[in-house]
Amino acid sequence: MEREPSDEDEDPVNLISQNGRSDDAAKSTNHSNRSTLHIDHGYNRRLSRVAGSLNKKYLFAVLLPAVILVLYFTTDLRNLFSTSIPKIAGGSNSSDRMRESEFGALYLLKQQEIELFDFWNYTLSLCKLNFSNDLVNSHPSGSNGVAFPSSSMLDDLKSRVFREISMNKKIQALLLSSHGTGDFQDLNVNLTDDSFLDWNRCAKVDQKFSSRRTIDWNPRPNKYLFSICVSGQMSNHLICLEKHIFFAALLSRILVVPSPKVDYEFHRVLDIEHINKCLGRKVVVTFEEFAALKKNHLHIDRFMCYFSSPQPCFVDDDHVKKLKGLGLSMSKVESIWEENVKNPSKRKVDDVLKMFSSDDDVIAIGDVFFADVESEWVMQPGGPIAHKCRTLIEPSRLILLTAQRFIQTFLGKDFIALHFRRHGFLKFCNAKQPSCFYPIPQAGKCINRVVEMANAPVIYLSTDAAESETDLLQSFIVLNGKTVPLVKRPARSSAEKWDALLYRHGLEGDPQVEAMLDKTICALSSVFIGSSGSTFTEDISRLRRAWGTESVCDEYLCQGELPNYIAEDE
Repeated sequence: MEREPSDEDEDPVNLISQNGRSDDAAKSTNHSNRSTLHIDHGYNRRLSRVAGSLNKKYLFAVLLPAVILVLYFTTDLRNLFSTSIPKIAGGSNSSDRMRESEFGALYLLKQQEIELFDFWNYTLSLCKLNFSNDLVNSHPSGSNGVAFPSSSMLDDLKSRVFREISMNKKIQALLLSSHGTGDFQDLNVNLTDDSFLDWNRCAKVDQKFSSRRTIDWNPRPNKYLFSICVSGQMSNHLICLEKHIFFAALLSRILVVPSPKVDYEFHRVLDIEHINKCLGRKVVVTFEEFAALKKNHLHIDRFMCYFSSPQPCFVDDDHVKKLKGLGLSMSKVESIWEENVKNPSKRKVDDVLKMFSSDDDVIAIGDVFFADVESEWVMQPGGPIAHKCRTLIEPSRLILLTAQRFIQTFLGKDFIALHFRRHGFLKFCNAKQPSCFYPIPQAGKCINRVVEMANAPVIYLSTDAAESETDLLQSFIVLNGKTVPLVKRPARSSAEKWDALLYRHGLEGDPQVEAMLDKTICALSSVFIGSSGSTFTEDISRLRRAWGTESVCDEYLCQGELPNYIAEDE
């Protein structure tokens, strides 16, 4: 709405004219001409002043942009008007660094939250346990019969608390890293106090080597034991050979290692002379050495069978032909006692001495893989024989060095080894009670538990599984949101030198050498996960006990669990 006009809005020129007319009425006519001239002269002077003022304004208006342009191109206005602000240590991207630290801290806090909930559920499950099975009921004086957790449970609790303390330290360090002077803390580094550094969840097992029960192996001159091993594959034969060593020591005889023409080529995977060096005397000879000593007069004076059924000595006509093809003559195969492979009896040393002692120069004892003679004694770390080495039967020096070079190249000091038996294992396991064949997702969950305990960055995978299975298994192996890689031995490449020793000595491509190399790598791991029912796994465990590498975290895959799905029988 427009404002109405008022007296205050009249033109100021009109007001001046009215004032002028009031003055003229009061003056005389004599002054009229002078006043006119005077007014004209003043008017000219005012015009002159106005013109000068306008010229200066125009000049200023023209020069000002020019001055601004000159200043713009010659002066660093940013530094001229900027305020000096102290920089936070860490460079110009301190705000980004701060934000990155905070996001990292939030991620770790979320992980800690998950762990705390898991710990809470774990404590609830402890309350539901059957204390008669899982707790050691000790009643110290003054107690009310309170049950104390077993050592394995206490170790698990320690591990969880240890992990939470370490996580807390990481969060603190990460939040403070943006305000410090150094780089980000490595999130894989254990940042606990010094008091925790001497504790390890997966510590090595104390094998108590000083308290081993042993016997001396002092062979009588010219007394030999010819070992016969025919059941199963290489791992079975190695266990059979180890038991034959025990029998040879008990009977005070030199052990004759089978010829590669009737058995595996043991000389390619074992250092036979290593056994003699460990004993400081000749206790083992190869078949070739035995033949040279006997000057090709090869005869087995007595051929005794440990097992009588389902077939004496496991020796069939084909194997007898192979033995005779070596130039061996032999007596009739005889069973010493009634013993069934499917249900072997527990035997003592006295039983062996009573039934297998002989004054014959050369005796042979059939396959003893399933023999149960002083099992705990035989399987103790280092074996039952007194010697100065870690163990008598171990990989050759070439295989051991190759395994060490592979570990240095691909794995590093801390790694988990997994023997994942699959080929032909489904039917074998399902025939057992309980089954030992696990679906891939369940196996992955079990492996993750061990990875979490060991906190290892990588897993060595020894397997006969198809690639489709191992690829699926890899997708389940995750720790703290990161994939833990499964590493297998790569195919031979001239660009890689870790296996050069095998190549130079003509051992590359030998399946038995490669199997022993797998065993050696697994035996040197920080933690080992084996396949229940596999002799390959059992031989690895034997080496780990003997070499002192066995960990308290070693276990069979999904130990204590049943497969969550089992197929029906045929």
